[in-house]
Amino acid sequence: MEYCISVRFEDSKKSYYFKTEDPKIKIGDFVVVETVVGKEIGKVVTSPQRLEEMKFDKEIKPIIGLASKKELEAFINNKEAANKAGTIFNQLTEELNLDMRLIRSEYTLDKEKILFTYFSEARIDFRELLKKLATLLRCRIELRQITARERAMLVGGYGVCGLPLCCAYMYSNQEGISLNKAKNQMLTINIPKLSGVCGKLMCCLKYEDDLYTEIKKEFPPINTTFKYQDAEFKVSSYNVMTKIVKCVSPDTVEFLPLNEVQKYIKQSGKFPPKKENKNQKANG
Repeated sequence: MEYCISVRFEDSKKSYYFKTEDPKIKIGDFVVVETVVGKEIGKVVTSPQRLEEMKFDKEIKPIIGLASKKELEAFINNKEAANKAGTIFNQLTEELNLDMRLIRSEYTLDKEKILFTYFSEARIDFRELLKKLATLLRCRIELRQITARERAMLVGGYGVCGLPLCCAYMYSNQEGISLNKAKNQMLTINIPKLSGVCGKLMCCLKYEDDLYTEIKKEFPPINTTFKYQDAEFKVSSYNVMTKIVKCVSPDTVEFLPLNEVQKYIKQSGKFPPKKENKNQKANG
């Protein structure tokens, strides 16, 4: 029978699922697994669960086995060697005047390959750097450029909400986030306040967008008119959380509960304003 186990790698806040036929693997064990980088050692963070009871979009890779004492020693030595390689990387980028900020350097367990993860705003021609690194380190070299969002995900930290960054601990969102989502959520367009620690628009704008879209279906469209206290009012804006609608007339402003506004609109027999056909407007 196959089981799935969650494994976490050092310097990573996230865990990843792997499969095994060994039900004796327990939380706290160190295991050897094959990743996109190569062979790595990770720490088991969940008990074995039947694979047939879990649903995965993609096939998960198998655990090679429990890490031996020799492999754990190699793992520790590789970390020290990776730190030294990182120092060499920084020295060479400075000599070559390359704008590359090293985020992480890590060897595979067999030390046949080293991965340098770096951040840069622009595309970098690192061919000369690659040649010098290969000469000095004598192994396969991989350079991986990451975005500002990926950098925040790897480094971690806390958001303005006071909680750990969603991208580092829970979600993984590498999609672009536009201001349309902020507009859909009726937020004031203030870029500094809408930006996360990565300098890009906050991921919560994406995660909450579908919910706002659904909730807003309960509200009348902006500019819908209705009769209230012998005057004609128009829906100006609303708060989806408190369900309070701002309504204006030529003489005053009222803040009314959504259910009352819906009742007055129905009593008035008014219909939401028709959307203007852009093609008709263009053809004039």
